[in-house]
Amino acid sequence: MTTSQTLQTWGELRTAVEHLQRRLLHINEIVHPDRRRANIVQLQEQMMADGFWDDAQRAGQIAQRLESLKKQERQHEQMETEIAQLRTLVDDDDEGDDDTLALYVQEYNTLRTALDALETQLLLSEPYDDHDALLTIFAGAGGADAQDWAEMLLRMYTRFADRHGWAVRKLDASPGAEGGYKSVTIEVRGEYAYGMLRTEHGTHRLVRLSPFNADNLRQTSFARVEVLPVLEDDTDTTIAPSDIRIDTYRSQGAGGQSVNTTDSAVRITHIPTGIVVTCQNERSQLQNKEQAMRILRGRLLQRRLEEQAETRRALRGTQTTAAWGTQIRSYVLHPYKRVKDHRTGYETVNIQDVLDGDLDAAIAAALHFHARNNHAILETDTDTSDKT
Repeated sequence: MTTSQTLQTWGELRTAVEHLQRRLLHINEIVHPDRRRANIVQLQEQMMADGFWDDAQRAGQIAQRLESLKKQERQHEQMETEIAQLRTLVDDDDEGDDDTLALYVQEYNTLRTALDALETQLLLSEPYDDHDALLTIFAGAGGADAQDWAEMLLRMYTRFADRHGWAVRKLDASPGAEGGYKSVTIEVRGEYAYGMLRTEHGTHRLVRLSPFNADNLRQTSFARVEVLPVLEDDTDTTIAPSDIRIDTYRSQGAGGQSVNTTDSAVRITHIPTGIVVTCQNERSQLQNKEQAMRILRGRLLQRRLEEQAETRRALRGTQTTAAWGTQIRSYVLHPYKRVKDHRTGYETVNIQDVLDGDLDAAIAAALHFHARNNHAILETDTDTSDKT
C-alpha cells in the first residue's frame, strides 16, 4: 500500500510531479501503448467478421479481452492528462500560498497512488494474463521438510487469493508420509489470476530449524511452483486423441461419497512430450478427466512459450538460466528473518506477513523485472531484423 508523501515546498512538489511524468514515460517504453491500440483494432475487426458470434464462448472471451484493453487505454490516457494538468498548475502557481500547496500535494498523492495501481495493471498485458490460473507445488530436496514447505506455500497462495477475492479449488494432491504434500494442484479463479501468479513460477527455498529432527538442526528445503493459465477447448493448443494415453486408478485421500471406492482418479500421458498429469479430487472420472485435460493444455502452452522465450534469448545473445529449477526466492527463518527475491532484489524482514499471503510488493517487483527483460529482448529482436 502506497503511503502519502510529505512535500513542504513548491520545489519539492515540482520535482515529484516531474518524477511522475518520467515514470509514465518509462511505463510507455515497457508496455508499448501503440501495440495495445493495434490489438484493439485487430479484435474489433475480428468481431465484425461474418460468423463471429456463432461460437458464443469464444466470442465472449474476445469481447471481454477487447473491453479490458479499452479500459486500460482509457485509464492510461486519463492518467497522462491528469499528471500533465497538475504539472501545469504547479508551474503556474509557483510560490503560491500554503493552502494551495497543500491542495496540490494532496492531488499529487492521489495521482501517485493511482499510478501505482495502473502501473501494475498495465504490466499485466501478456496474452494470457487475464486468465484463471492452475498452480502446482512440488516438494523438492529436503524430505519431510520439503513436503511441509509445500503445504506452507499452499497456505500462502490460498491466503494471497483470499486477499484478492479469488476462488480457490484443490484439483489434485499427493500427501506426504509425515504430513504436507509431495505435490498439490489448485485452480485459482479471479481477475488477472494468472497474470499475477505467473511471477511465482520457479523454485522456492526455505531455511529454518527443522521440526522433523530430534536435534532441531537448521534445514534447507526446496519446492517448485508451476503456474499455468486455464485454457478451454477453443484455444489454439489442440491435442490429438492419438497423442494421449488415459489411465484410471483408485482415488486417494479424503473425498465425497464413492470417491475412494471407485476408479475415479485419472492419469493422462502426453506421448510426444512425456508430460504426465493427474487429477483425483473430483467426484467422477469424467470430471477428473476434464480437469486433467485442462492442466495438460496449460503445460503444453507453457512448454511452447518457454521454447519461444529461449529462441528470443538466443537472438539476444545472452545466456539465461532456464525457468525450471531456478531458485527465484529464499525464505529464511533462521538464523535471521528475511525474504529475498533473487531475480529482482526485493527483500523484506516481514517474513510472516509474506507467508500469510502478503505477496503484492514482491509480485509487483517481479512484474517490472519480467517487463524490462521482455522489452530488452524485443528491442534486440527488432535490431536483428533491421540488420537482416
